[in-house]
Order: sequence, then structure tokens, then C-alpha cells
Amino acid sequence: MSAEASRNEEAWTVYGQRQLDHGFMPPVPETIMWGPWKGVGPGTDVLGDLTGRRVVDIGSGPGHYAVHLARDHGARVTAIERSATQHARATDHYGTEPGIDWVHGDVIEHLRAAEPYEAAYAIGSLAYLDPHVSLPALRDGLTRGAPLVFSVLHTDLHGRGPSTGVAPREQQVLLRKEPPIPVDMWVLTPRLWEDLLTSYGFQVEAVNLLTAPAADTPAVQQLIRARRLPDRRTRISSRPRSQQPPVPHAAIGVGAIVLGDEGLLLGRHRRGTVELPGGTVEAGESLEETVVRELSEETGLTARPEDVTLLGTLVDHVGDVVRVTVGAVVTAWQGSPTTQPDESVGDWNWWPLDALPSELFECSAQILAAWRPDLPIDHPPAHFTPYARRTTPSTDPTDAGA
Repeated sequence: MSAEASRNEEAWTVYGQRQLDHGFMPPVPETIMWGPWKGVGPGTDVLGDLTGRRVVDIGSGPGHYAVHLARDHGARVTAIERSATQHARATDHYGTEPGIDWVHGDVIEHLRAAEPYEAAYAIGSLAYLDPHVSLPALRDGLTRGAPLVFSVLHTDLHGRGPSTGVAPREQQVLLRKEPPIPVDMWVLTPRLWEDLLTSYGFQVEAVNLLTAPAADTPAVQQLIRARRLPDRRTRISSRPRSQQPPVPHAAIGVGAIVLGDEGLLLGRHRRGTVELPGGTVEAGESLEETVVRELSEETGLTARPEDVTLLGTLVDHVGDVVRVTVGAVVTAWQGSPTTQPDESVGDWNWWPLDALPSELFECSAQILAAWRPDLPIDHPPAHFTPYARRTTPSTDPTDAGA
């Protein structure tokens, strides 16, 4: 057990004992409160239909939410709590409640041994676990497509916001008329949570910030909704062209997805990476015009700006440089791809989506993962902002041809 896990278990055991001493037990709610404020944010509905589904409650505390899901939503809940006193609070009141399996133990160990669950949720508790440990365990402990919904601290009562690094920090659990209890928590930015979830096999569907209704209270909670992506037996690697960061500049690059009957069009850069057609936007060009020009210059294929659908913007960091890439889908073209003179990328080939090559260039990997999150592509995290559809494809991408 890590030092943080041991400290947190002890803290919540003290907390649970204090609540037992006071005889306090929260009532079974009508809906889940993801933050400490009634009526702020969505409720149980964000978990979807739970009727008959196996649901894991991570850090179930006094168990009132597990009872709510079993009674009101027909869920089959496994409520896992590491603190002995918190577990005792739950079982003393609801130990015979139908539809609930009360487990006193470590959620990571439980997930590794149990049959995969069909949904998971956590109210505040995931912030007490190292995400590099908890998220892989949740990925392996959930079925494909299963929702993972959890709330975590964003800004505390003192106005201290989230950390920009994945490391625990000291926070306090407060009780009225009782001394505060120190704990270790991972209080991370929404971007960090999104990057971590993406890297461990989840698709983030929404991140909401829940603010206190009182204007003089700076506290903020995050509500994160994610979904477990399908399994793939093998992962496709990506790597940089070189170990040197790009020269600092303010240019924007584009990458073009050309999907035909034979598969996805990819070429090999002279530095060894495999990548999509694309390049840098020139002065005076629209993004669609850049895609058309780069496609022609690199592959010999011709297309029109109206045959280009822009997907969105990807932003990441390479060293001290902010890299901005716009992904696009080319829906119709003419010609056959060939290596062009004096171009850095050539040897163009069509690759089936279920047999993509490794050593994808990082930007191409990021574009493909944003386009099709189900593709088994590993890549450095990038923040993706999708666009509203700016052009209307003339055909389905798979119907486009040479």
C-alpha cells in the first residue's frame, strides 16, 4: 500500500468513527448529488439506464447512494469501501438491502479479481487514488462501452485551484465542530483528467464545473463523464520524426484523411514516420484550400475545397512550442496517389483501418484518434476542439474513389 493510500484510509476511518459517534446517517436521496450542493448539476440520469446492470460504487461511504440506485433504478450495486468505520455505517443501516453487495476492501484489488462491471461511479473518491493506478484498473474492470461518471475537487474552500501536474497534495476533510482531517488528494485540471482518461482507454464525453450557489464560496467540483472504449488486441504505436522539437513558429498545420475502397491513404516521411497527407497553411489560404493544395503537391490527387470537411483543432505541446493541427476528411478526389518530386512524404499506400501501420507521425495519430476514437492508436495527449460541419460531403467517405 502506498503512503498516500495508507494515510487516506486512516483519515476516512477517523471520519467514519466521528460520524458513528454522532449517530449521523444521511437519508437515501431522490437523485445523486455529485457535489455538496443540492440542486447544482445533473443527477442520477447521467449514468443512463441502470436497470439490471452491475454497477460498482467506488468509495461508497455510508451507502445511501448505492441504496438509491438499487431501490429506484433497479441496479445491481457492488458498494466498495476501504474504511472499516464507513463500511460499518453502511452495513449497520442497509446490510440486508436487496440488490447490493457490500464489500470492505481495496477497489483496485477488487476490480482486478471481479467480473467486469457495466457501469461505475464515484462521488469525490477517485481524487484519493493515484489515477495511474485507478484508471487502468477501471478500464480492465469495465465492459466495453460502460459509463464511468465521477466527481472530483477542482477548487477548494480556500480558493486553491487544480494542480497542473499528476501528483497528490495535502487537502483537508472538514467536519463541523471537529478538527480537520488531513488527506492526500489528486486535484487535477480538467485537461489533465481528460488526457489521463484518454491514455488509459476511455473517451471523455463531458466535463462540467459545478460551482457553489453562494457567491462568497469559491469551491468548485468537476463532474466528468467518460466511457470505456472497445478492446483491441494490439496497439499501433506513434513516434516523433526526431528527438528535436520543432522550430518555434505561429503556423498551423493540416492533416487530410482520405479513405477509399482500399483503405486509408498514408505515406512515409523521409525521416521514417508514416503519416497522412498534409502540411502548413500558407498566407491567404483557407484551411480547405490548404488541404487541397497539400494533397495535390504530396500525392498528385486533385480535390475541391467543397470536398473537404474540417473535423476540428488539435493543440499539444512539443517542448516549449504550442503545436496546432487541423484534421480534415476529403470526401471526393480524382487520380491515383504517387510519390511526387522533392516532397518529404512518398511511397503512398492504402491501409485497412483494422491493419494500420505502427510508427505513425504523432500529429497524424492524434487526428485519426479524434476522427475515430475506437481505433487502437497510442499518441501523445492533445486537446481536441471539434468544429460544426462547415462543408457538406458529396458522398460517404467510403464511397469516394479515384
